This record gives sequence, structure tokens and C-alpha cells, in this order.
Amino acid sequence: MDEDTKVYVISVAAQLAGMHPQTLRQYDRLGLVRPARTRGRGRRYSMRDIHVLREVQRLSHDDGVNLAGIKRILELEEEVRAMRRQVEFLRTLVDPGRRVFRADPTGNVVADRLHPLAEPTPQPPLRWAPRQLTRGPTPRD
Repeated sequence: MDEDTKVYVISVAAQLAGMHPQTLRQYDRLGLVRPARTRGRGRRYSMRDIHVLREVQRLSHDDGVNLAGIKRILELEEEVRAMRRQVEFLRTLVDPGRRVFRADPTGNVVADRLHPLAEPTPQPPLRWAPRQLTRGPTPRD
């Protein structure tokens, strides 16, 4: 079973986290933990939610952080995780032996046009011209 699978009802999740079910309801209202909902609006928690609940309890009891501070800490930790995922994605795009930037003949640093992250070079706008001018005479002429 995946750590993100939402299977635990509130009573089981509260027991696993070492909390009262009413505390989990309050944390849901405050947005600290977002359980899934069943059709009947019952809460379903995942193992990851249980870990977050334990971390909330640790920060609150051991470190004396208030709930607003805990919410901000959790948001920042999620932001860091998202940035790490983005960095890993970008690393897959960049070959270690390939340049992203290079120096042009004047010594300015410019993006390497061959690199997938480089900005595309602007193309001159297309102008309409009669076919006879662009291809020359056709055999039918």
C-alpha cells in the first residue's frame, strides 16, 4: 500500500497519531492536515497524514510552536520539497557536458542556442511574396 493512500478513518488515525479525534478535526479546519473525504463526508487519512500529525504534535509539545507557526513551517517544507523536485527535473534536462551559456565574439555572456533551456532566437517576420518571385518561373508559364 502506498504512503499516500487515504484509508484510515478518523478514530484509527487519531490512535496512530496519539491524539484525540477532535484534535484531528480542528487541525483539518485549520488546514494543517487535509484528509480525503468519502461521499458521506467522512475523513480518510493516509500514512503520510499520520506522519504530519505526529510532526505537528512534536513541534507543539516539544518545541512550543503555536499552530499558526506550525502551519507556516509545513507550508515552507512543502515548498522546499516542490523546489527540490523542480531542481531534479531541471538536472535531467541539462547534460553535464553541455553548456547553457557561452561568450559571444564581443565577450558578452549569451544563452547557448543548442541548449533545451535557452531562449529561441527571434526569427525575422515572414513577408508575403507572390509565388513567381520566390520560386521563379514554372513550366506552365
